[in-house]
Amino acid sequence: MRLGLGSAGNGLLAYLVFALTTRVLGAERAAPVSVLWSYWAFAGAAFTFPLQHWATRTVEAHGEETVRRALPQVAAVTSAAALVLGVLAWSVRMPLFGRPDAWFPVMVGLVTVGSATIGLVRGGLAARDRLGGVAGSLVAENGLRCLAVAALGLAGVDSAVPFGLCLVAGHLVALAWPSALHYRRGPVPVGAPATPFGFLAGAGAAQLVAQTVLTGGPVVLALSGGAPRQVTTLFAALALFRAPYMLALGLVAALTARVTRMAVGGHRDRLRTLLRGTLAATAAGALLAGPGAAWLGPWLLRLVFGADVVLGRWQAGVVAVACTVAIANLLLVVLALAQDRAGSVAAAWLVSVLAAAAGFLALSGWNEVDASDRVVWAFLVAETLALLALAAAGARSVRRLGPAA
Repeated sequence: MRLGLGSAGNGLLAYLVFALTTRVLGAERAAPVSVLWSYWAFAGAAFTFPLQHWATRTVEAHGEETVRRALPQVAAVTSAAALVLGVLAWSVRMPLFGRPDAWFPVMVGLVTVGSATIGLVRGGLAARDRLGGVAGSLVAENGLRCLAVAALGLAGVDSAVPFGLCLVAGHLVALAWPSALHYRRGPVPVGAPATPFGFLAGAGAAQLVAQTVLTGGPVVLALSGGAPRQVTTLFAALALFRAPYMLALGLVAALTARVTRMAVGGHRDRLRTLLRGTLAATAAGALLAGPGAAWLGPWLLRLVFGADVVLGRWQAGVVAVACTVAIANLLLVVLALAQDRAGSVAAAWLVSVLAAAAGFLALSGWNEVDASDRVVWAFLVAETLALLALAAAGARSVRRLGPAA
């Protein structure tokens, strides 16, 4: 219950943060903040998600010493990645952020480090069944951002840079749980991996591709020549319709250890039931989400984000269906990672996104199809193909498990 409330609070606060940002700055001036928030989602996929689930799963399967020994390696790789990504952001700062200064590229590096740190904190908390702490970290992260953005609005600040720094500041809540990064010394069990990077590379690549599909639309649209207002509108639509996904992303912190125990114990029937239930719930959810979003979505977007954030009805319906499918894909990824099948998950996502990218490029030759339309359709195609591929991979993994002890 606490984790569910924390996830819901996190999602609501995230909406409030960006709604305040767009209302204070306007759709056009908020564009660089939109792109930075999109990158934050990428960093969460590449660093927060894999590190959180690696820490939880490794403690469950191999003990705390295995995590403790790997932490210096993780810190070194994270620091190097932050530097490289900051430099890359600097090299494309004009098309991405529309600014010649270094503020937002520096924030890219800071968000990278912050995302990794908070992932390790949540993983350590979940590994010790401190789900109240996980819930608290979810609420506190965006709660701090919300307070900072509200203060800027009251002070009349109209520059995008301070609003971007509010996103960076949210990661400071990791300092409230220092004990989560302390692991007990002990012997390394037989069969424990020598390094964490096999799991992290597969999980990180898979979730990065998944998050790129889920939240990368504004970046793709910006690089495809979309107007700043279109970029902000698409970001707002994705922020609104992925609310259930954000809730599920917090809840899977509790699911990882349980599914790991099922996989280690060889409980094929329970895992098969979970797989089938996920697919059935997704079909039902998509049938409700599409028409509902087409009816209410455009009105909700204007209400929450301002009158200049306008999206067509059919686009709202397509985005809502794709976000519903994304929830199923998240659960299927957790199921596969618990069975140590990160490689198959990464392959499924790679094939799906390449197929969607091919369709996007094919539509690029049609002048009648707007860039925003192409991005929306590619989003739905990628999520649907990933669902089919992940479901097939999950079924194969369950069949290969040994019987329950």
